[in-house]
Amino acid sequence: MTLTTKKIKLTLAGAATFLAFLAFLAPSLAFADETITYTVKPGDTLSEIAEKYNTTVEKLAEKNKIEDIHLIFVDQVLVIEGTAPAAKTYEAPAATGETIEETTTYEEITETTTYEAPAATTSTSYEEESYTASTVSGSEAEAKEWIAQKESGGSYTATNGRYIGRYQLTDSYLNGDYSAENQERVADAYVAGRYGSWTAAKNFWLNNGWY
Repeated sequence: MTLTTKKIKLTLAGAATFLAFLAFLAPSLAFADETITYTVKPGDTLSEIAEKYNTTVEKLAEKNKIEDIHLIFVDQVLVIEGTAPAAKTYEAPAATGETIEETTTYEEITETTTYEAPAATTSTSYEEESYTASTVSGSEAEAKEWIAQKESGGSYTATNGRYIGRYQLTDSYLNGDYSAENQERVADAYVAGRYGSWTAAKNFWLNNGWY
């Protein structure tokens, strides 16, 4: 029983030693230089190529028998002992999940057309006549209007020689006041004093053609 245990311990110790040896050699194996070829392109320099493949200018010159390290030729094939440059990986930016909304604002334009109506203009070319309410009515008013129409056509501004106005009275009766109110008042006084009424004045006019 004791012998078997010792053998197992020795076996384990040997395995551990072997693993330690492999671990010691691993960096050397992992980072051992590899031999590759490179074709010179326009604009290349020996120093840039050396830096790209993790080597030195001196090693490149020695390996490729280059006497002048500043003189290499396009399409010249170089043997390089180094490590190839790591391939560049492009990591796409993570999507943020943001949604950009484009908003277009339209401004409503309201066109207003204003029409200005022309001012109403009332032109009166005729002479307005003022009428005073008659002091008579009924048949008297009818007779008075009948005489006015016969004498002047009912116009307060009618003239015929020395006779003036609606009832064709002389200036001696009107005394220079030719207003409609004065013509009415003077005519009533004239008829009342001479005929007593407008009806009587009408009858006289019918018989004589004047009153």
